[in-house]
Amino acid sequence: MRLAFWRAGADKAVIERAVSKAKHEAKPETKPRVEARPAPVVAQPAPAESGDIDLHALGGALARKRGWIIVPTVLALVASVAVVNFITPRYKSESRILIDGRENVFLRPSSDRSTEERQALDPEAVTSQVQLVLSRDLAREIIRKNKLAERPEFDPVLQGVSPLKSLAAMVGIGRDPFSMTPEERVLDAYYDRLQAYAVDKSRVIVVEFQSQDPELAVRVANSIADGYLVLQQNARQDQARNASQWLSGEIENLRKKVSDAEAKVEDFRSKSSLFVGTNNTTLSNQQMGEVNTQLNNARSMKADAESRARLIKEMLQSGKPIEASEVVNSELMRRLSEQRVTLRAQLAEQSSTLLGNHPRIKELKAQLGDLDNQIRDEAAKISRSLESDARIAGGRVDGLTASLDQLKKQATSTNGQDVQLRALDREAKAQRDLLETYLGKYREASTRESIDSAPAEGRIISRAIVSNTPAYPKKLPIVLIATLATLLLSSGLVVTGELLRQTAPRAIATLAPAARAARQEPVVNPVVEEAAPLQPAMTPDADVNEFVEIGQLAESLRSAGSAAKKVTVLGTASGDAITLSTLTLARHLARDARVVVVDLAASSPTIAAVSVDPTAPGLAELMQGQASFAQVITRDKLSRLHLVMAGRPGFDRSLLQSPRVTLAIDALLRAYDHVLVDAGSAEDLPAELLTANARAVVVPDPAMDADARVLMCEQLKAVGFNEVTMLSRPVQPSEGMEGPRVVAA
Repeated sequence: MRLAFWRAGADKAVIERAVSKAKHEAKPETKPRVEARPAPVVAQPAPAESGDIDLHALGGALARKRGWIIVPTVLALVASVAVVNFITPRYKSESRILIDGRENVFLRPSSDRSTEERQALDPEAVTSQVQLVLSRDLAREIIRKNKLAERPEFDPVLQGVSPLKSLAAMVGIGRDPFSMTPEERVLDAYYDRLQAYAVDKSRVIVVEFQSQDPELAVRVANSIADGYLVLQQNARQDQARNASQWLSGEIENLRKKVSDAEAKVEDFRSKSSLFVGTNNTTLSNQQMGEVNTQLNNARSMKADAESRARLIKEMLQSGKPIEASEVVNSELMRRLSEQRVTLRAQLAEQSSTLLGNHPRIKELKAQLGDLDNQIRDEAAKISRSLESDARIAGGRVDGLTASLDQLKKQATSTNGQDVQLRALDREAKAQRDLLETYLGKYREASTRESIDSAPAEGRIISRAIVSNTPAYPKKLPIVLIATLATLLLSSGLVVTGELLRQTAPRAIATLAPAARAARQEPVVNPVVEEAAPLQPAMTPDADVNEFVEIGQLAESLRSAGSAAKKVTVLGTASGDAITLSTLTLARHLARDARVVVVDLAASSPTIAAVSVDPTAPGLAELMQGQASFAQVITRDKLSRLHLVMAGRPGFDRSLLQSPRVTLAIDALLRAYDHVLVDAGSAEDLPAELLTANARAVVVPDPAMDADARVLMCEQLKAVGFNEVTMLSRPVQPSEGMEGPRVVAA
């Protein structure tokens, strides 16, 4: 055999001569012979090592140990029945309260209505009311009203404390009743029997109370509901009383402040002469407004008179008919116009019969011209009259303007004082408004305080009634739970013991009887000459020595830790011997570590024979992408060892030379504590794949002499292995078996 990655040279020739000599000396005889040989040792599969659960064995264990299950279950049934019949029953009654935030509409301000309604719909408000039901003040009132402190049910000291309870209190289980005050004992029992909670998605509070006396349970439940409403009413009345007392003192102070503020306003107004006229305006401002109005009227009159006088003058100068309203509306001008019309009528009448030079015509024309002159003179007088009116209005405008300027100067001097006056007036108004507000609230608070039955925030919608069915203890559920719990617990203990027994290591116990039988029964095996030389028969002592050597090697690898994560097994022995040695070493390591064997030789069917899935894909299919890591990793039938085969029969061995094989082995190194590579003779495998961060375990041919073994170890170290360990002899297969021998570590 040749190792492809060994260096060529003189050492190689020496090793080849040593191997040839070993083969020559190891040839068997051709004639048959009879030898006493040990029977083949075949280890039966151990269910505990396979990782599967034997349900049939679990069922048998339950059937065998049924007494350990039935007896505790029956005892638990009898004990639970006795306990539930011994316990004094309690009866439960409940009352229900609806939280609706009621308020008297005649006492509630309209501005507060929406706020209180929102508070009534708030879930946190309902939860707060539950805590009010559970308050200690209400509890003390209920205890006093129903005289619960006089009942032994609520004060255990009245009926005497049992020695068992005293002993439990001494060891810290429970409280000693004698170390508590009577009030604490009664409150403790009261809250132990009381339960109050809000119904989900509603504003209803349920009050439940339990007691040995059903009548007392009803009475206490209804007392709690009534006491809760009384507590609400008292709280509202106390709130109104406190508010009225506080408001009365504040109102007296505000009255004094309002009086002082108003006095300051009037005193400052009188000193500053800032008297108020109509529409709450000062006299100076009012006078300024009036003078300004008169000034505007005078200016308007002046402008009107001037425009009319100018219009009449323009008409007189142009000779146009005077049609101004002042001229037309004048009585004299109206008579003159009438006379003119009459003369023109006469002139027209006489002109129809007389010529223009007739004396009558001339007379009429002369009269008509005289009337026109009179009309023009009268219009001129009216124009002069309007001019006079315009001059009078102008004088008035000048006077009013002077008065307005004087008033403006006076108003300017009083502006600062007016600002101070307005500030004092605002302060007085704010105090008056606050006083009026407090007076209104005081009247409301006084009204609420005077009403004896102020509405509470809730009302009782369901009162408690007497119940004849005990609420505690629930006999049937308690008995069923205790019985079923005991049944499950006892069954679980039996199943757990059986599982622990199944998972105990059994490989060595399975191998030992077969080995002892092998030493006692000799068998006759014919020795026939074959193409490949058979290994010499081994005695039982030699077989034991092999296992001792493998065990010592496994212990050294285990102690090496991470330095022995990758172990390459190779050599000059036959492929079956190398594979069997690899499996034996791996099974030793797999007892307390995670170990996987990677078959790179594929020269022996042993790996497939011991695998739980002989047809599983291998590294060749992984390199081709036809399988995943989960599919190529199988399990050993006899141990916790994991196996990775080279590939299915007929695969292309060139795939094992791919760089991806190195990556696959690196991935296995991250997942397992030890990775054992079965390299066989390593004829066609890359050196880097086998030597990288690896230790070598050499399985030599038994015929190799000592010099050849030393040279082989030195050569392997030179190639790149961290450390080289050579076995004295390989693990040999049996000669009388149809298949390879299965060795169980």
